[in-house]
Amino acid sequence: MTSDNAAAQIVWFRSDLRLTDHAPLLAACELGKPIIACYVLDESNSWRLGGASRWWLHHSLASLASELEALGGRLILRRGSARQVLNDLVTESGATHVHCSAGPEPQEAALEESLRADLEARAIELTYHPGALLFVPDAIYTKKGDPFQVFTPFWKALLALPDPDAPLPAPEQVEFYKDDIHSESLQDFRLLPRAPDWAIEFGETWTPGELGAHSHLEEFLDSLITGYRNIRDLPHANATSNLSAHLRFGEISPRQVWHAVRAHMAQSPPTRPGGEAFLRQLGWREFSYHLLHHWPTLPSEPFRGEYADFPWREDAVALECWQQGRTGYPIVDAGMRQLWRTGWMHNRVRMVAASFLVKHLLIPWQDGASWFWGTLVDADLANNSASWQWVAGCGADAAPYFRIFNPMLQGEKFDPDGAYIRRWVPELSKLPSRYIHEPWTAPADVLEAAGVELGQDYPRPIVDHHAARARALTAYSQLRAKTTFKPRPPRRDLTPTVHG
Repeated sequence: MTSDNAAAQIVWFRSDLRLTDHAPLLAACELGKPIIACYVLDESNSWRLGGASRWWLHHSLASLASELEALGGRLILRRGSARQVLNDLVTESGATHVHCSAGPEPQEAALEESLRADLEARAIELTYHPGALLFVPDAIYTKKGDPFQVFTPFWKALLALPDPDAPLPAPEQVEFYKDDIHSESLQDFRLLPRAPDWAIEFGETWTPGELGAHSHLEEFLDSLITGYRNIRDLPHANATSNLSAHLRFGEISPRQVWHAVRAHMAQSPPTRPGGEAFLRQLGWREFSYHLLHHWPTLPSEPFRGEYADFPWREDAVALECWQQGRTGYPIVDAGMRQLWRTGWMHNRVRMVAASFLVKHLLIPWQDGASWFWGTLVDADLANNSASWQWVAGCGADAAPYFRIFNPMLQGEKFDPDGAYIRRWVPELSKLPSRYIHEPWTAPADVLEAAGVELGQDYPRPIVDHHAARARALTAYSQLRAKTTFKPRPPRRDLTPTVHG
């Protein structure tokens, strides 16, 4: 049922849970019709959010709802097929226009096209806007007109473009639709874990929402970016931006981050090396999304098709040891326990832990990607998929097959005093630094003095490093000997990702 003021429009929030630099919201404000702000929990696609991401989403939606209430509105929450829900909401409200951000993932683009067809048949306009990326994927190609498959030339091509558009301001006033529209409660979404609450420490670590995102950005700019290039690989140093989950849920846009860092570099020249190193990491995020756009099977199939024949092993016991941080390799176990306790893992340790799974254990990268998808608060389909394929050697710009991280040397290099390991593997906290990365080499009296009984308090290595490395090299070499490596061709039925 509609009223006289019901010439409404819908702003559909997706992975853009913010008010600043929100092109759909500003476009709706400029159009001048009352606005219905809505979010749809659509779990009909194959990439249902993992548990850690659901925890973040709950708190991010609560934050967005609070911001909208401060402007005099409310956030309408619905569950179900986004296509059906939005069609129903148009019918209920008499809305004449739907605004949204363009989804950067293939299934989102497909949804947009289906929804556009539905609404156009009803003379309803759907407008979607860029915002999830620095540049739309169709903006960056090689000179031959092909998608980039290697990061460095991609990054150079990106830097050769004009800077991304400046961020848009948050609206100062919003005219909201006043008629009663049914909304589910956030508790109805059942996003939080229960019995047991395994996310109990998440709240001590994270502050989801737009305010939390900007707080992290300011802290990073003020105190960390000068030394970022030199210390970002040290997992105990807390020298990274902590923005990954905020970017994942769109609580801050990549162009907001880009321009803030650029401005900081201009104001404080000593920060330039760190700023450039950080922007390069933002470029990796961009590269991953462009890959996913052109190769939609990236989350499930090897980018280099020949790796479909790689002799992966099925080893449920070893996989569980890895998941639980009980491999006997301290730097790996520290990372996996940090992941479980906080929903996040330092990027350097992610690479070490991932390499251990796919190269020491020869367990398929898809199993590792699946575990990260469920346990990371920043679980991101493009970055998660591209990064796991990079480590496994089967992705774009992949790490060479013979690069097998030595977990002991990685620990000694990036956690030399064992501060990170002592934090997350407390049973080893009293071991001297010379043994913290290889506790099985410690003399019996040293282990006894540290209160460590191997196999009892802390596991012995589940695989010998040298034997595992040799096994992996043999498997990779045999595969390379019988195949010619070529990437899967990109899809050619490309449709623009931004319309309006």
